Amino acid sequence: MPTDIDSIVILTGAGISAESGLATFRGPDGLWEGHRVEDVCTPEALARNPALVHRFYDERRAKLAEVVPNRAHEALAALDRAWPGDLLIVTQNVDDLHERAGASRLLHMHGELKSALCAACGKAVAWADPLPPGSVCAGCGAPNLRPDIVFFGEMPYDMERVEEALAQADLFVSIGTSGAVYPAAGFVQMARHYGARTLELNLDPSAGSSYFEESRLGPASELVPALVRDLLG
Repeated sequence: MPTDIDSIVILTGAGISAESGLATFRGPDGLWEGHRVEDVCTPEALARNPALVHRFYDERRAKLAEVVPNRAHEALAALDRAWPGDLLIVTQNVDDLHERAGASRLLHMHGELKSALCAACGKAVAWADPLPPGSVCAGCGAPNLRPDIVFFGEMPYDMERVEEALAQADLFVSIGTSGAVYPAAGFVQMARHYGARTLELNLDPSAGSSYFEESRLGPASELVPALVRDLLG
């Protein structure tokens, strides 16, 4: 790995958590945990059937208690602790495995299972319990708490911060992503535009593999620790 790297941006997707036992966002059959994504991850689905949508994310939240971070999460947390330069881990995942591994320079662009969002006032609060429709916001008193998940058609979080980090990055690494969901799928082109080296780590070639200078194929639990060893020397 070149020695002139100071600033790193790492994008992680469902593939990094799959080895911990969490289903990828959209499986080979087009479903997420047995549901059409359109039925559980759109504002229209929430308005049409709030009980289904709330129950779906309650089940995903409960599933977190059954899984633990894997070697890929742990390696990125070790990089976070040891890297002397700038580092930002941008995850598309809504699980908490990066945090539980110990990462702190972290941004959840698609929201978090362990958070509830008030649709009335916009305040987000930590939430670990079931979240039935009509749950009351402690901030404004409105019965409008919903899963703090960025649905299709909604703007991902902190995109300005991500672009600022990509503009300064010497290295952009994508781990376990499909390369098909925007805006994250466009980060590699943005990083290359700003002059960063680009590296993909994935089990299989992604939809955006051709945009990367280098792709390494294999399990994240093997590829990520190897990359971190290279970076830390």
